[in-house]
Amino acid sequence: MNDKVYVIAEVGVNHNGSLDLALESIDKAKECGADAVKFQTFNTNRLTSKKAPMAKYQKDNTKNEETQYDMLKKLELTKTDFFKIKRHCEVQQIDFLSTPFDEDSAAFLKEIGVEGFKIGSGDLTNLPFLRKLDMYGLPILLSTGMSTIDEVKEAMDCFTDSQVTILHCTSNYPAASEDINLLAINTLKKAFEVPVGYSDHSLGYDVGICSVAMGARVIEKHFTLDTNLPGPDHKASLNPEDFKVFVDHIRNAEIFLGDGIKRPMPSEMSTREVARKSLIVVKDLNAGDVLNEKNLSIKRPGNGIGPKYFYQLIGKKVNKKLEAESILTKDDIE
Repeated sequence: MNDKVYVIAEVGVNHNGSLDLALESIDKAKECGADAVKFQTFNTNRLTSKKAPMAKYQKDNTKNEETQYDMLKKLELTKTDFFKIKRHCEVQQIDFLSTPFDEDSAAFLKEIGVEGFKIGSGDLTNLPFLRKLDMYGLPILLSTGMSTIDEVKEAMDCFTDSQVTILHCTSNYPAASEDINLLAINTLKKAFEVPVGYSDHSLGYDVGICSVAMGARVIEKHFTLDTNLPGPDHKASLNPEDFKVFVDHIRNAEIFLGDGIKRPMPSEMSTREVARKSLIVVKDLNAGDVLNEKNLSIKRPGNGIGPKYFYQLIGKKVNKKLEAESILTKDDIE
């Protein structure tokens, strides 16, 4: 990661268990200008019980009542698949990230050269797991949906060897506008003094752009080849056309933000001279005449003595003949 906002195309499980869809998603994410693609690496048998229900958003988006286990089993990729995904990312020169949901998955991702771990909001309070991940010393993206600031602190205390970026997040898909709470980005920056980003589950891309203006240094957004594909996350994702626009807007926002140093820009200099004002002699004066409030005024342009010196010059004498409407200079004063 560098000074640019780091944009992650969150493929997640939007490959629907298909390696071909996963590889095509990498290609499209690269074309859209993403810096990284992120997947989810899990063993369904270790992740969930066979009776755990789906979340409400999953039921709403998939329109069925199957268990979490049944849904996830269909979305699980093999280790061979992930080897091929990592290799394809290398060919495409795009970073490969993934969310491990268990220790074996984390060890496997480390083995194949993952660039960093994303920790899902559901594991924020899984402190033993966080300590295990810290042992790898890889960059960590810590999502904070559903959490309090105290829970985030407990999670952050688990990391001593890893560079952590905290992601503000609202764990609903899609997240409602009134639940976005982007000001929490400022709260997290102040509380932990580490880079803060935003895991964006809102519809569209307006919120993600706003988060950049709030100082988000990493943006994660769900990415799909087609929002109409079956699966739990497609409807809260951007397709390639919209993701490209999203990235373009982020890059524009970076330009708009600048470096934060308040100074006149080079393009303003000609305007500054025309728009600002100077001290102007409004009557013909002879050498020895005294400046007063009747013969001295403040007018455009701004390439003479500044208005702030008006009262300092009242009572001073001019040392040469000056025509009315002349810009007063330091060389004109005795």
